[in-house]
Amino acid sequence: MKNLRQAKLIEIIGRENVETQEDLQVLLRKEGFEVTQATVSRDIKALRVYKTLSEKGAYRYALPSEQPDNVFSARLRTIFRESVTHIDNAQNLVIIKTLPGMASAACSALDAMNAPMVAGSLAGDDTAFIALRSDSAAKGLVEQLRSVLGE
Repeated sequence: MKNLRQAKLIEIIGRENVETQEDLQVLLRKEGFEVTQATVSRDIKALRVYKTLSEKGAYRYALPSEQPDNVFSARLRTIFRESVTHIDNAQNLVIIKTLPGMASAACSALDAMNAPMVAGSLAGDDTAFIALRSDSAAKGLVEQLRSVLGE
């Protein structure tokens, strides 16, 4: 449950301008996670979320933008492993099936890789599409992701 909650927190921060822990708590509750402010605070610390200045001049939460050596951080790897149910490719597209509501978290984990072969990603509720620059790059990414999953 903790990893699912933290994945949802990552997703929320990625799409919303969240200014306070209380705002984040309300948004998590709307997504079905009953959390206390203390839990939100611990998750923020564990995920190394920080405050940054938004375009509107207010402070908002942001996710760490750098991933060393272009690999998954341990936390994102865990979230990815626990949310993905199937990976396949069709030509230059990689299709990732996830638990309901977790496709955005899976895309966030992939985006953190900063892989030059990835042209872009698109997430729905339980499916993510990753566009790669070639068919062979898609096959290579599928192999790499399956190894992350332990397949």
